[in-house]
Amino acid sequence: MKAGYAVAKKPGLVSGFFISQPAKKQRGHRSRTLSETSPFQQYGRMRGMRHSFGFAALISLVLVLCSASATTAQTALSEGAQQFAEFDDFRLRNGGVIHDFRLGYRTLGKLNAERSNAVLWPTWLGGKSEDLLQFVGPAKVVDSSRYFVILVDAIGNGVSSSPSNSKSQPLMKFPEFIIRDMVESEHRLATDVLRLSHLRAVMGLSMGGMQTFEWAVTYPDFMDLLIPMAGSPQSTSFDKLLWTSQIDAIELDPAWNHGNPTGPLDRGLGLLEEIGSMNLTSPAYRVAQTKPDGFDALLSDIRKGAKGDGGMASDRIRQRQAIIVLDIPGELGITMEQSAIKVHAKLLVIVSPQDHLVNPEPAMKFAAAAGAALVKLDSACGHLSLSCISVGPTVARFLADPTSVHSETLREPVNH
Repeated sequence: MKAGYAVAKKPGLVSGFFISQPAKKQRGHRSRTLSETSPFQQYGRMRGMRHSFGFAALISLVLVLCSASATTAQTALSEGAQQFAEFDDFRLRNGGVIHDFRLGYRTLGKLNAERSNAVLWPTWLGGKSEDLLQFVGPAKVVDSSRYFVILVDAIGNGVSSSPSNSKSQPLMKFPEFIIRDMVESEHRLATDVLRLSHLRAVMGLSMGGMQTFEWAVTYPDFMDLLIPMAGSPQSTSFDKLLWTSQIDAIELDPAWNHGNPTGPLDRGLGLLEEIGSMNLTSPAYRVAQTKPDGFDALLSDIRKGAKGDGGMASDRIRQRQAIIVLDIPGELGITMEQSAIKVHAKLLVIVSPQDHLVNPEPAMKFAAAAGAALVKLDSACGHLSLSCISVGPTVARFLADPTSVHSETLREPVNH
């Protein structure tokens, strides 16, 4: 996930998110570093993930299996090409403003005559919309021959307006934002730019799952279905400690210089990745995958991708700050149970009980209160369980017919 967690790009991982491919043990180690780009580094490589702790790392998407002042360059672009929606000044929930705001996105597939088949999928921590392309297409997690898919670059990911690319508000001059702000920008994209009044579904991994929960209560009638995967409606104290320690790792790097970088932040970003790697999977997974004599190689792999400047470090900090303050019940001034009752769309929640990166308890509690289908992934892969257990088929079925999916526990296939 470097901005999110990603897993090192390895065979089967990228598409593994939705395909079941048991991990193989090696005498040394089989590392899955995180990358900012995907909650599972693409939530495989997800390229970003590798450097992202990425929330992403969010999995290799084990799921194997698109106003008035708003403008966008919609020329004859190839399907899935990077596009931008421009909103001039974008006002945040805390009263701050992002100047010259741009939101990156990609679309695949076509809207049907009823304009009822749009699926919106925002990125995970540090992830890029480019990382999600591998999960969209015929016979994949979301079939673009059936749905109009909108992949969105969340605020602060280095593509959409971020500390690293803002000319008027660079680095830490870029205002703090929250998950709700990400959702508001995505809603404006859907309504003001794409002229949509309804979506078939909103789905996401890791931080993308957090955005999905926020969509659920902020715009409860705007979609038919919601699929948060390895996400949460509220950051627990454990989550806050994790994200805070990663921010501290950056700020303690001498080159950070109190937010006025004097050079590469490799030391701070390297420590950030090490902390993320400890939480990306369960202790049992790491012990099984990396023998003592393979530790040096593991550490080298983790640090290799952890290189960046002040812009990258600032992006990492701002997105993590947004996650730290995530608290949907608190935003609404009600309980978790009361928050869940506000959901009108059909909800499918996917979690791993052994997720040490995004604590699954709030999501499970939300699902129970909402009477939603809850799919638990029984795997030592933790946050990367989506790359170890195939859930793509389940997601595809839910998109087509939500009544066909029920609560269940999926387990990794046994190697013989």
